Amino acid sequence: MNLGFYKTHESAHIPAFETEGAACFDFKASLIPGSEVNYYTSFNNKESVHVSPNKSIILSPRCRYLVPTNLIMDIPQNYSVRIHPRSGLALKNGITLINCEGVIDSDYINPTFITLYNSSDISFEIKDGDRIAQAELVLQEAYSLTSIDNAPTQKTSRAGGFGSTGV
Repeated sequence: MNLGFYKTHESAHIPAFETEGAACFDFKASLIPGSEVNYYTSFNNKESVHVSPNKSIILSPRCRYLVPTNLIMDIPQNYSVRIHPRSGLALKNGITLINCEGVIDSDYINPTFITLYNSSDISFEIKDGDRIAQAELVLQEAYSLTSIDNAPTQKTSRAGGFGSTGV
């Protein structure tokens, strides 16, 4: 199986598996001096910041950013790419994904952006080439969606939800 990457800018970074046992490959920020990066403030105002001459941007506290990779993926049919936060970046700096997991379908053929959120109260600098998310290629099982006439019956001993199994 092959996951192809097309660079929309020559300085884009092709993802890589960083260790032999890595389950996911790492996406890197592709920051071109003078280009704009869009973001949303904590008040849901859309704004943009220019990439600095040293190829970096500052993620302000409680803001959500569309960080460019300058890559278009050629995802095989019947697969998707699942994007996950990097655990160290999230734990140590409060930088995570907006929606916990990004899903990119095989029919999406536009540039890939990583949707980062600064959950901390401290600004954080992202530099060109920084590893900002991890991702995996996932096989899609075929299934259908149907309407059923009767409510589902209990299949296990579970009773309830939202904390019903204890602490």
